[in-house]
Amino acid sequence: MKVVSLETHVVAVPPPHVGGMYWLFVKIKTDDGIEGVGEIYSATFHPKAMVPIIEDVFERYLLNQDPHHTERLFRQCYSSGFTQRPDLTMMGVVSGLEMACWDIIGKAAGKPVYELLGGKVNERLRSYTYLYPKNAQGEYDYDDPDLAAECALENVRLGFTAVKFDPAGPYTAYSGHQLSMEVLDRCELFCRRVREAVGSKADLLFGTHGQMVPSSAIRLAKRLEKYDPLWFEEPVPPGQEEAMATIAQHTSIPIATGERLTTKYEFHKLLQAGGASILQLNVARVGGLLEAKKIATLAEVHYAQIAPHLYNGPVGAAASIQLAACTPNFLIQESIMTWGGFHAEVVKTPIHWEDGYIIPSNEPGLGIELNMDVVRAHSPYTGQRLHLQMGEKPVDVKDLAPAKG
Repeated sequence: MKVVSLETHVVAVPPPHVGGMYWLFVKIKTDDGIEGVGEIYSATFHPKAMVPIIEDVFERYLLNQDPHHTERLFRQCYSSGFTQRPDLTMMGVVSGLEMACWDIIGKAAGKPVYELLGGKVNERLRSYTYLYPKNAQGEYDYDDPDLAAECALENVRLGFTAVKFDPAGPYTAYSGHQLSMEVLDRCELFCRRVREAVGSKADLLFGTHGQMVPSSAIRLAKRLEKYDPLWFEEPVPPGQEEAMATIAQHTSIPIATGERLTTKYEFHKLLQAGGASILQLNVARVGGLLEAKKIATLAEVHYAQIAPHLYNGPVGAAASIQLAACTPNFLIQESIMTWGGFHAEVVKTPIHWEDGYIIPSNEPGLGIELNMDVVRAHSPYTGQRLHLQMGEKPVDVKDLAPAKG
């Protein structure tokens, strides 16, 4: 069996762009006609730059190769151009191509991928969602603690047992910074309102995105401890594991991080430093399913858990679900609400969500197929914004705007 062709699809996500501005899907095909789909979570460059990069990596390292040889694919891509070091863009490309290989492997074997990566240990997967509160005008409003509390309660009634929110203000190219007293007050108010609304029915996930320096994060953590959040997410920017560890040593709230990390090497340094006990790896960024399984095993050695990150499309979500289903130290999977909307429209069979849990598919491979009519109708992406973006100016101490990407 050999891989003989590649299709790349850059799908524009309709407003309000829940899950990003666009999704990068790949479809590969073998010489005996088996197709596999993958998704690339690589937000550094515009798709017009990414598409030729994807094609180059495919032609160098996967064309006419056996899709079963995922270890070879990873090692050759990781070493491309005499590098052998973590690279977010290359690993995003590898992730999408590698998960497409696993889709083929599973289909050829007649098994879901989780059965080939250790076997199913989780029959259903606990899930959480960000809060998407709407105001009286029907617009998303992330700046009102009472709306957030109402939205949290609505999600608990749907079945969610954890909800996430980020009231810590803008994240910019110049973060981390010292949060103002007003922003610290707002963060505490959000936690109090949401905790009052949901009681003990749901965990609070405090979802910051590297806005702070360590001293500011410690100040905020002290305020939030009384509301007992399940985690304090990425309080400082990635890249300084010891700084993250300093925060972990000063709070009882578990530290979660990892959505901007890639490969086992970066996660190893984080775990070794004691920087986090919950790893938020994104399967579409870290190097693919086999690499993600290795990261989960590293976490298991440290008695850490995985809570896979997902702010992209349903193919990456399907791969993440395969990982979670066969991982003993799985904690919770990020959902985008209940997987309705465009996440359901762009695939033939939507992700199965029920009473707060994701039910892994029993279909061979990743268990998901693109609806190519919808894919073509929303391709290509013609906007200029990247998948996510940071603010371009330093934070003003008087700026109380909510965080947004």
